[in-house]
Amino acid sequence: MNVNFDAGGLSDPGRLSVSIVVYYPDVALLAGTLDTLAAALCAIGGPQVRLTLVDNGGSPDLTALTESLALQRIAANVITGHGNVGYGAGHNLAIARAQSDFHLILNPDVELSPDALARALAYLREHPDVGLLTPWIGDEAGRTQFLCRRMPTVFDLFVRGFLPRSLRTLFTRRLARYEMRDIINDRDVVNDPPIVSGCCMLFRTDVLKRLGGFDERYFLYFEDYDLSLRTHDVARIAYVPSVRIVHHGGGASRKGWTHIRLFVASMAKFFNRFGWKWL
Repeated sequence: MNVNFDAGGLSDPGRLSVSIVVYYPDVALLAGTLDTLAAALCAIGGPQVRLTLVDNGGSPDLTALTESLALQRIAANVITGHGNVGYGAGHNLAIARAQSDFHLILNPDVELSPDALARALAYLREHPDVGLLTPWIGDEAGRTQFLCRRMPTVFDLFVRGFLPRSLRTLFTRRLARYEMRDIINDRDVVNDPPIVSGCCMLFRTDVLKRLGGFDERYFLYFEDYDLSLRTHDVARIAYVPSVRIVHHGGGASRKGWTHIRLFVASMAKFFNRFGWKWL
């Protein structure tokens, strides 16, 4: 099913493509994501925009959502029928089709501030050496989610992901270093954080295609860690806190044993590739 609208866009700020992968989505959260995306796109001033929803399974009929986007002058199409190929592979289906200047990788549980894309695209225009921009990420209460990371150890991931909160306090300083709390704030741009979150990544499309998108060996988890580290080989990464989003996601350990198993499997793939660091 396709709903297409040619926005007759402008060369500045440039053509933009967006991909969102959904799997048994929370429809209310997804609708909120699309509403805030539409508002942020309106603030750009009319570039060519194409949104791809990648249905990995379990989605309701998305016709109403895409038709609503079409009324807001946003071209939208749905890729479906391929089964649950994983988060990174799902995005790669859209990335392979992208013919844009910039590509936004977005989670279906993210809300963009109205000026988020305008600020992000302006920053990329002013900094041509930056190939990937990551925003300030907050939770529902307005607290910073420290999702820029230094290279983790196995112990860091165990403490952060699986220890109860009462025990995690024993490792506050260690986790603070891993989460870059000494550098990340809501004011200052940070150049070249080692790892950034896959919930919202704005790439130059040519950089993303040069990297081949996500490594599909990761079914879920750590695909953003891997992509971040590979991006440093070809372009700079910038954390730009004037670009703001709210992320409603949660950790793997709170989602049950299937997610824990996927987390551990992807963690092993990540360390096999980049080197095991235990402590």
